[in-house]
Amino acid sequence: NVVLVLVGGLLVDRFGAARVAVGTAAVCLVGSMLTAFSPEFAGMAAGRLLFGIGAETLLIALTVAIVDYFAGGNLAFAMGLNLAISRAGSFSADMSPSWFASAYAQGWQPPLVIAMLLAAASLAATCGYWWIDRRRRAAMGSRAAESSRRFAPADLRGFGTAYWLLLVLCVLWYAVILAFRSTFSIKYFQHAHGLDLAAAGAMNSYVFLAAMFATPAFGWLCDKTGRYAPMLAFGALLLPLSFVIMATTDGSLWVATALMGVSFSLVPAVMWPLTSKLVPAARFGTALGLMWVVQNAGIAGANLVAGWLNDAAGASASNPAGYQPMMQFFGATSALGFGFALMLWFVAG
Repeated sequence: NVVLVLVGGLLVDRFGAARVAVGTAAVCLVGSMLTAFSPEFAGMAAGRLLFGIGAETLLIALTVAIVDYFAGGNLAFAMGLNLAISRAGSFSADMSPSWFASAYAQGWQPPLVIAMLLAAASLAATCGYWWIDRRRRAAMGSRAAESSRRFAPADLRGFGTAYWLLLVLCVLWYAVILAFRSTFSIKYFQHAHGLDLAAAGAMNSYVFLAAMFATPAFGWLCDKTGRYAPMLAFGALLLPLSFVIMATTDGSLWVATALMGVSFSLVPAVMWPLTSKLVPAARFGTALGLMWVVQNAGIAGANLVAGWLNDAAGASASNPAGYQPMMQFFGATSALGFGFALMLWFVAG
C-alpha cells in the first residue's frame, strides 16, 4: 500500500468514489473468501494480499464520498463519525475471541468465515451507496468533466504550501503514534513501567476506545468554530508531551495515555477535513493517496528505526533504560511534527 494507495487515489478521482468503492469492496470480499476457504497457506496469503490491495483504496473512496456529501456543512463531524465507526470495527476485531468464543473454539476457519460475512455486508452497503449516488447525480444533471479528467503531474501545482506542510505533519505524527501503539507500547509498559501483560494491553486499548467517542466530538467542535489549524496544532503538541511524561516520570501512565488518546482523537478529526479544503475537489482522492503513501512509508520506517534503537541499547525487562533512545526518537519526531503544525497554522490561519 505504500505505492498502490496512490494508484487508488488516482482511480477515485478518475472514475468516482461510488464505482471504486464497489470494485474495491468486491476485491476485499474475494480476498476474504480465499483466506477463509483455502486449505493451503499460499491461497490464504493470496487472499490477504487481495484484501490489502482493496482495503486502503476503499477507505479513500469512502473518505472522498463523505467530502462529496457533507462539504456544505458538518464535514468534520461526519469524518469524525466515520473514524469512530472504524475504531469500533478495530475494537470489535480485538474483542472477537470473547464475543465469538464458540467460533474460535472450533478452529481457525469459523472466525475467518465471520470475517468473510462482514466483507459481504460491506459490499452490499457499497452497492447501496452506488445506487443512491447514481440517482442523486441523475437528479443533479450533468456535472463538469473536470472530475473525470485524467491526472497530470502539473496538477500537483494546485496543491499549495499548506497542503505540503500538512503532508509532512501527517507522516511524522502517524509514524510516531501508530508505530508506538501497534508495535512497541505493550512491551514498553511491561518492561519500563512494571505492568503485566493484561494491564499493558488494557492501557494500550483505552487510547483506541477513547477515540471512538472523542473523535466525532472534536469534529463537531471543529465545524462549529472553524478553527482547523489551531486545533490541529494543539492535538500535535499533546503527542510529544505524552512521550516526555512516559519517559521521565515513574508515576501512573494514565496522564500520558490520556494525552495520547486526545491527540489520537483530535488530529485525525481535523486533518482530513482540512485536507479537503486545501486541494481542488476534483483531486481530493489523489491528495489523500499521496498523504497515505508517505504515511505508510513513515510508519514502516519508524518501526525499523525504533526496533534498531531498542536492539542497539539492549532494551529489555532487565534493562528498561535501554528504551530511552526509542522514546527520545519518538519524542523528537513528534515534536518536529508539532513544529510543522505551527507553520501550517501560520500559513493557513
